Amino acid sequence: MNSEADVIIIGGGIGGLTLALGLHAAGAVRRIRIYEAAPEIHALGVGINLGPHAIKELSALGLQDALVAVSCQPHDYAFFTRHGQLVYREPWGMAAGHQWPHISIHRADLHQVLLDATIARLGAGSYVTGHRCTGIEQGDSEVTAHFSATDGGALHPQRGDVLIACDGVHSVARAQFYPDEGPFIYRGTNLWRGVTRMAPFLTGRSIARIGARHSTLIMYPIRNNIDATGNQLVNWVAEIERDVAVPVDWNKPGRLEDFLPVYQDWVFDWLDVPKMMRDADAILSYPMVDRDPLPAWTFGRVTLLGDAAHPMYPQGGNGGAQAIIDAATLARLLKSESDPRAALKAYEAARLPATGRIVLQNRTAPPNVIVDTVEQRTGDRRFERLEDVISQDELRAIFERYQKVAGYHVQQVGRAQG
Repeated sequence: MNSEADVIIIGGGIGGLTLALGLHAAGAVRRIRIYEAAPEIHALGVGINLGPHAIKELSALGLQDALVAVSCQPHDYAFFTRHGQLVYREPWGMAAGHQWPHISIHRADLHQVLLDATIARLGAGSYVTGHRCTGIEQGDSEVTAHFSATDGGALHPQRGDVLIACDGVHSVARAQFYPDEGPFIYRGTNLWRGVTRMAPFLTGRSIARIGARHSTLIMYPIRNNIDATGNQLVNWVAEIERDVAVPVDWNKPGRLEDFLPVYQDWVFDWLDVPKMMRDADAILSYPMVDRDPLPAWTFGRVTLLGDAAHPMYPQGGNGGAQAIIDAATLARLLKSESDPRAALKAYEAARLPATGRIVLQNRTAPPNVIVDTVEQRTGDRRFERLEDVISQDELRAIFERYQKVAGYHVQQVGRAQG
């Protein structure tokens, strides 16, 4: 047990805050310090999906009620062709028998719940902003993190027993251990993400995925009853094949004219896609990029976590969810292992292969493979009878394979009792 260990966490995002809360709940360490590069915390970003496998871990930290209060909990997942024709629908989250809900939430709301809990439980001094990690040194008995301020001036280095790098896709720690890794891997798809205030669509508790690999739209509500008329805040993601990648920046503003023409004729009896896009409060762009799985995350007293360890395509809500599971796993191991360095290696052994499989699965068989299969068989035309194209059993088998690799199939996470 490492009740005397002093842990430094680089990065105060989803993974870093979940790790801090997990370590505190486990009573696993003596001191926890989180160093965040941003000088101030702003409500940035758009929506994120967290499946029952992630909510299971956050629920164990006593956060489920707070998260449910500021999110939506979808009850069905529906797949449509680009003509708006339903291909496959199945119950989702607790409606599918899960013990824990699936939640769709604004990233800012998720971060606020995690941050509020961290400050309440660990104290305000545990979360330090304006500290950008510039490098790491370590010896036999300690690890040292070096920092710079927003203006570039050096800040005092900080020393601890172990350091967990939760510093995202542009991780300084990862670059230090893998200086020759090269650029992100781009395979020809860009994303434009937006949020729109609108009337509920479909059941009002649906996730919809429309289209296949050449042009796809994913949408789901993330806030309910945002005004007197019962409108929702709906998150949407447009995925389009393009030769050139947009910048790798989660908060890069996007331009409507760069993607709207692709969706101009996507007007269905249940949804007007171009209107939804034009009415967006905000639009961000991001390339569909990842990196090959690494041979190792742990180097002595330092390990990687979340996007720093396994940047993956933002498919199926896996990026945030896998960071949460990383954090929960590491917190348990830091409590159970007598040597914190052994805990870091055990964490790597548990999580590196699992996340590596998801990285590769997202490349070759993402969730939209269901619609892709149908559109290939129909020549991208409207169908008269879906059963003449593909059976529901075949569609269900495709989707279940993805859920099992991603780790959120009901058989893996836990079925509700009674």
